[in-house]
Amino acid sequence: MNPVLRAERVVKTFGATRAVDDLELEVARGSTCGFIGPSGAGKTTMIRLIMSILFPDSGSLSVLGQDSALKAKDRIGYLPEERGVYRQMKVDAFLLYLAQLKGVVPAVAATRAKKLLEQLGLENIGAKKCEDLSKGMLQRVQFVGSIINEPELLILDEPFSGLDPVSVRALKGLIVDERRRGATILFSTHVMAQAEELCDRVVMIHHGRKVLDEPMSTLRRQFDLSRIRFEPLDPRADVQRLRELSCVASVATEGEGCEVSLAPGTSPEAGMRALSEAIAPARIELVRRRLEDVFVELVAKDGGESGHALKTHLQGLSAGGAAT
Repeated sequence: MNPVLRAERVVKTFGATRAVDDLELEVARGSTCGFIGPSGAGKTTMIRLIMSILFPDSGSLSVLGQDSALKAKDRIGYLPEERGVYRQMKVDAFLLYLAQLKGVVPAVAATRAKKLLEQLGLENIGAKKCEDLSKGMLQRVQFVGSIINEPELLILDEPFSGLDPVSVRALKGLIVDERRRGATILFSTHVMAQAEELCDRVVMIHHGRKVLDEPMSTLRRQFDLSRIRFEPLDPRADVQRLRELSCVASVATEGEGCEVSLAPGTSPEAGMRALSEAIAPARIELVRRRLEDVFVELVAKDGGESGHALKTHLQGLSAGGAAT
């Protein structure tokens, strides 16, 4: 089956900056692909190339079987990173206008808009002007506009940026609904935990180059053999006692338990046995590798930033920084 989206050796430069560097990408029909990387990695530039907002210096792009997204625009939903609405328009009129641009008849558009707004807790705003809404409300309205045509391909560029936790949860629910409906989703984010939760495949880029392209199922089966998640059977047990073991390098308290880093040269089997003998466990398991850890390792091997510096940068972005 032909992929919904294919990029072959795509290059885009801005002056001396190579924003997209010989990038290869395929997105299978019906999949949710996370397009991830830190701020400045080239994610937004690549999405603009896919959408024919920009054009590559070299290489080729295919979108829904066409050589340009413009030829398949009625079958695409797009939420850009830079938000924008017609501020003087009322919400219902704005959504109806977007739907008609995508070939949706007014009656169908009105029904869909009403249902989607209700799902996002915005059932009473249809008669309000866009300029009278909060930033978070406007962002949710734009999300509705991106899916009101029930697109085959849905492209979301940092969809949760600046939203409160309740709005984030509501949008995640709609993304899951779109996936169940059969939409193919390309989801750009710098918050890697979001990709872990929502995507079945991830593509990592750094300085415009692809550094990883793997199914999430494969990544979830990978473990960090030097770290152990430990929760004591007795919640009153002092897990800091584990520091005294020769096989333990450090103990970091987390929730009802802790994360134990093993001393160099300690096998996971020996470490887990020693921990269990010191304090009876309710739960003991190897820590699964996170996308953030995988990314840091790949970049460090590639001669990029130090692992500590890059991890600090990523954590700062996840706390609310902007992305590009």
